[in-house]
Amino acid sequence: MLKEIEHIQASADLLYSERQVEAALDRMAQAINAALAGTSPLFLCVMNGGMVTAGKLLTRLNIPLTIDAVNASRYQNQTLGGTIEWLLKPQTPLKNRTVLIVDDILDEGITLEAICQFCKDQGAAAVYTAVLVDKILDHDKPIRADFVGLQVENRYLFGYGMDYKGYLRNAAGIYACKLSTEDTPS
Repeated sequence: MLKEIEHIQASADLLYSERQVEAALDRMAQAINAALAGTSPLFLCVMNGGMVTAGKLLTRLNIPLTIDAVNASRYQNQTLGGTIEWLLKPQTPLKNRTVLIVDDILDEGITLEAICQFCKDQGAAAVYTAVLVDKILDHDKPIRADFVGLQVENRYLFGYGMDYKGYLRNAAGIYACKLSTEDTPS
């Protein structure tokens, strides 16, 4: 497995450098600070992919907020999505709260839509979504993110929280696997 990961990392295309991603996070934070001022939101990190985006975004926000996490995954360290598996639900009561869901990528939108619906079903007063990357697909998604850092073509990505088979989330930049070596785009 390690040789495969090393090959994927060495042959990948850099789509956005660390500097470009950090600038996108700055823009997202400015927009969130303006839009959610006075709402005291619950900052809800989607694990594991949203961990890097959430951590980097969190210190840029200057609004009062509380933090919790959710882990609902379709991928379970695979390259193709399946059914949603709920591994962790927020411990903070959501009733009458403004919730900001933070994730790494808006891909097909199925998982993010399910998390949003869960928050609404729990009585959240308002639900907002922030994603570092919005993948451009040739069809409509069931949800649109309120705050988006960057848009990318439909390729298999890693870095800044996005993974390849559970690895490479820590890559400092956003990379796309070479088309000849990647699995079907997710």
